[in-house]
Amino acid sequence: MQRPAISQYAQGALYGLAAVCIWAGFIVVSRLGVTTSLSPWDVAGIRFSVAGVLLLPCLARRGLALDRLGWTGVAAIVMGCGAPMVLLVNVGLLFAPAAHGGALFPGVMPLMVAVLAAAVLKEPFTPAKSAGLALIVAGSVAIVWLTGDGLGTAQSIGHALFLAAGLVWACYTVAMRRALLDGLHAAAIAAVGSLVLYLPVYAVVAGAGVLNAPPLDIALQAVVQGVLTAIVALLLYGRMVGLLGATGGAAFVALTPAMTALMGLAVLGEWPVAGDWLAIAAITIGVYAVSGGPLPILPRERLLLTRR
Repeated sequence: MQRPAISQYAQGALYGLAAVCIWAGFIVVSRLGVTTSLSPWDVAGIRFSVAGVLLLPCLARRGLALDRLGWTGVAAIVMGCGAPMVLLVNVGLLFAPAAHGGALFPGVMPLMVAVLAAAVLKEPFTPAKSAGLALIVAGSVAIVWLTGDGLGTAQSIGHALFLAAGLVWACYTVAMRRALLDGLHAAAIAAVGSLVLYLPVYAVVAGAGVLNAPPLDIALQAVVQGVLTAIVALLLYGRMVGLLGATGGAAFVALTPAMTALMGLAVLGEWPVAGDWLAIAAITIGVYAVSGGPLPILPRERLLLTRR
């Protein structure tokens, strides 16, 4: 697969950076919610009650796209960006801090997407892509290693859940790319599917307990989770994947740990240590390489191009 043209890459990169800003906020706001007045089940319920209702007209108009997805593809999309993925992340945030969620969920996920895309979509592993994936994984693991309590602790449960969330998201990405589904259509399938399958169970188990939370807490989750993350970010992500490919688009999500660190610095006053900055730099360089960023032309390559 050829690297994207510079203008195409720039457009895809802008979509990716916008989505990353939203996802970094999603992790911080989710952590805030599950450690204060809401449970992971409440956060997921708020998210899909809002997004499901807003996107219901879109799904009613465009359908499930079974001719392109099949039931397996529909299941991959509902699980990968619907309630199962959100619950994996939110429950993980009960055991591990937001920085770990940012590192392991979106940080390692591009590797999972690359493996699935190579097997299903036949996207090749170029030298630049392989080196970039190595940098992304190394940087993500370094963030956890430098700030974590080590293996065998309660944080390990959170780490496993974050990785599981990354795996189901990878399945969603490949299914969307294979079916040539746009981001809004995929978001509608995931949101309405979760509204139908998850909300009734949540209502029976949790009842109206969520209404005991402060109204501002509920409103914050409704806007960030139900509108920005479940609709706007997925629309941006779908357009980015369409421009950069499954692996290249997914790689941009790995910038979330860096953006989360910057948001933590600005909002919470949490200053990353020197090792964190090195890890963030490694992730950023890796994302550029994997996503298809234009590479400098070496003298020999420039000479060959001149001769042509």
